[in-house]
Amino acid sequence: MAWRIALMMMFAGSATASEVLVEAESFSDKGGWVLDQQFVHQMGSPYLLAHGMGKPVADAVTTVIFPQTGKYRVWVRSKNWVPGEWKAPGRFHVKVGGRLLPVEFGTETGWTWQDGGIVDVAGKTTGVRLIDLTGFEGRCDALFFTTDFDKVPSDTIERLKPETVSAGQFDLVVVGGGIAGCGAALAADRQGLTVALIHDRPLLGGNASSEVRVHTLGIKGADDTFLDGIDSAHWKNGSAEAVKDTEKRHRTLDASGVKQFLSWQAFGVEMHGQRIKSVDARHIESGKAMRFEAKVFIDCTGDGWIGYWAGADFRYGRESRNEFDEGWDKHGELWSPETPDNRVMGSSVLWNSHRLDQPTDFPDVPWAMEVAKDHASINGEWQWELSHNDLHQIDDAEEIRDHMFRAIYGSFSNAKKNPENANVALKWVAHIAGKRESRRLMGDYIFTMKDVTENRIFPDTVVTEKRAIDVHYQEKLKGEPVDFLSEALFYRTGEYYIPFRCLYSRNIENLMMAGRCFSCSHVGLGGPRVMRTTGQMGIATGFAASLCIEFDTNPRGVYKNHLTELRRLCGYED
Repeated sequence: MAWRIALMMMFAGSATASEVLVEAESFSDKGGWVLDQQFVHQMGSPYLLAHGMGKPVADAVTTVIFPQTGKYRVWVRSKNWVPGEWKAPGRFHVKVGGRLLPVEFGTETGWTWQDGGIVDVAGKTTGVRLIDLTGFEGRCDALFFTTDFDKVPSDTIERLKPETVSAGQFDLVVVGGGIAGCGAALAADRQGLTVALIHDRPLLGGNASSEVRVHTLGIKGADDTFLDGIDSAHWKNGSAEAVKDTEKRHRTLDASGVKQFLSWQAFGVEMHGQRIKSVDARHIESGKAMRFEAKVFIDCTGDGWIGYWAGADFRYGRESRNEFDEGWDKHGELWSPETPDNRVMGSSVLWNSHRLDQPTDFPDVPWAMEVAKDHASINGEWQWELSHNDLHQIDDAEEIRDHMFRAIYGSFSNAKKNPENANVALKWVAHIAGKRESRRLMGDYIFTMKDVTENRIFPDTVVTEKRAIDVHYQEKLKGEPVDFLSEALFYRTGEYYIPFRCLYSRNIENLMMAGRCFSCSHVGLGGPRVMRTTGQMGIATGFAASLCIEFDTNPRGVYKNHLTELRRLCGYED
């Protein structure tokens, strides 16, 4: 409660005005609303999402402490996520004390402040309630109360920026708690390092977590037991079996010496020349900020955020098919264009349904039909994916996720028109999108398709894989592209190898990367992007971090002087 009071009292207006800002993520009881932090770097804040799959969710409730009683104008920052001629799908009410504000929120285009009118606050301690009206992704970012009735808050209104306190000094900081990040942290911990693992969700596993539910693929590498404690079984994508594997992953990390910072989101770095000195992270609910100092950092964020903030070289999009070696005719970058572009593999939103003992209704969703058209389905697998040249997988991530919501709800609504599906109800729809590709941080070596097709062997091999190269493009139905379904193009090959030089930044001295942001071309990512492979990358970087500490060197120094030690730790014998 103390931090929340400080948050709401931080705004000191003029001598005659009182102002209170309530961040929705700080609500003490979130009811059925879920906390969504995926788009903080785009829209400014975590927010509450009424993710009810067509059924209104339970109210979110909190207590607000006002500096004084009296009349306040109320503003609510929300968004109509599907503007058009139809009624906004994500509508909700707000109740302050015992009064229901006479406005439906979530009805204006884009993230904006809606005027909720004047409310009389009778007590300095007053309850606030968010009341979902639809179950279709209503969203609330913040509420702003002011006694200055003429004041209109802007979208750039100053947020709480508490003092950043020290989290301590570590040997290694790993940012990102997917399979790669978990592997990196555990490997470094095994070697006796002090390790901080920062992850922006409450559950570990990234795409393999029970929030996204993609099973792990690939092989486990030279040491085929290391990943066992964080791996998943081969359940069907979207399966609730992911819950058990997520619990196992947490037990594994809890039994280690890794210091976990779950629900902490990195938001910046401090540099000293070409070295990262520290990473700053903020708790996604409380807003508390901490600074993590270390000698070595590993970026396992997927989007390459740590490298991006540090100024690391990176790529986004498809290279020319002729950039690497001989090009198309001799198996260069297959499926790539002659001219580079910004196309990458897309993000999937998994979902499924179940059959009940009696018929079940599903609301009309006219706002979804522009996307779904006449497509009908009662379940969704990995193919439910969106990638588009005009949509950036980082900058437009919320629009991409929301587009998939429309595809899912519209397709399910079409399927419900079939009498055979009368008893079918939605069981689970992910609200966290599973990304395949975005930024790729550049190392001393760029892994390409040629490295796979020619089975190139490297002296610094630390990852082994044999999964086919697999890249995705939008599917065509009846000859027309479908912008929410994808198809896979495969190039099947034998065993191939990834060198350590792909796992450290070529221009940031103490930064390594593991996961889909490793140093590769677009097509080069196609095979090793799966999670057992990225877990191998994480393990290699964690072991490399231990050598950096032991020999007082950096990752490039490990490559130049300590390859034998690194490969032995990874399970390879020269």
